[in-house]
Amino acid sequence: MNSSASRRNFLRLSALTTGILSLSHIKVWANTEGKKPVVVSTWNNTLANTAAWNILSSQGYALDAVEQGARVPEGNPKETSVGYGGLPDRDGKVTLDACIMDEKSNCGSVAFVQGYKHPISIARAVMEKTPHVMLAGKGAEQFAAAQGFKKENLLTKESEKAWKEWLKKSEYKPYHNPGQHDTIGMLALDLQGRLSGACTTSGMAYKMHGRVGDSPIIGAGLYVDGEIGAATATGVGEEMIRIAGSHTIVELMRQGRSPQEACEEAVKRVIRKRGEAKAKELNVAFLALDIHGNIGAYSTTDTFIYTLSTPDQLHVVIRSGSYFK
Repeated sequence: MNSSASRRNFLRLSALTTGILSLSHIKVWANTEGKKPVVVSTWNNTLANTAAWNILSSQGYALDAVEQGARVPEGNPKETSVGYGGLPDRDGKVTLDACIMDEKSNCGSVAFVQGYKHPISIARAVMEKTPHVMLAGKGAEQFAAAQGFKKENLLTKESEKAWKEWLKKSEYKPYHNPGQHDTIGMLALDLQGRLSGACTTSGMAYKMHGRVGDSPIIGAGLYVDGEIGAATATGVGEEMIRIAGSHTIVELMRQGRSPQEACEEAVKRVIRKRGEAKAKELNVAFLALDIHGNIGAYSTTDTFIYTLSTPDQLHVVIRSGSYFK
């Protein structure tokens, strides 16, 4: 079993002792009093939330918060699905994807980047220093070098060992390995009411070389509308791309759905398109935040958790509701 899958199993077993709340008792936490700031991130990312919260609680900008929050798992070699230490593709290459977006629809993205630890910061540089939204592959790497980002080897000994063990059988079953899809998505609302989001990943473990999922795609892995809300996704990226999942959620909120209702509808849309039999094998989860600070989260399976930070609930890990129990 790879280390990412082991981490997921540990979280399941220790749910009652680590402060994880069950949404069977709380359908969804809602910041009904409109308190700010708020930051939410996919999975158990208390350290990332802490970095973001330090900025938000000092009256900082949500965009700075999500960038700095995303950099934490990117730089952690123990996080085998993000940045440094990410599990490689089937050719042994660590390839990274990321995007970032602010409340004014300014956005930047990089895909298929190798040798740079913090793709989220490169994505922000694309947003702020180029006329483009997305750079990919060698072009993104050339841009990163020109911007002064340091090139380094991202394949740790632990991830290389796991890859070599996988090579013995070379079984690629992306729909059967939910523990390998641990994209970090983060959404923040600052004291001035500005929304921003970030999404970063090393993608599916042992994927085909060149594969890009939803994480760098604006509207699929992340979408932010400063008038309405924001959404991000984690899991099998191909499914988020098929329904433009994060954009779908924000548009549903625009039409009057709550963040929770919008997340549930997006998951059900995936299931309707794929069929229940196949959908049971999928790991698809969405997280949403509206401009009032209300939160929504929903997934296909019962494995998804997220981390919430507000003035009243600081760095709390919550288990999402799910379609399949």
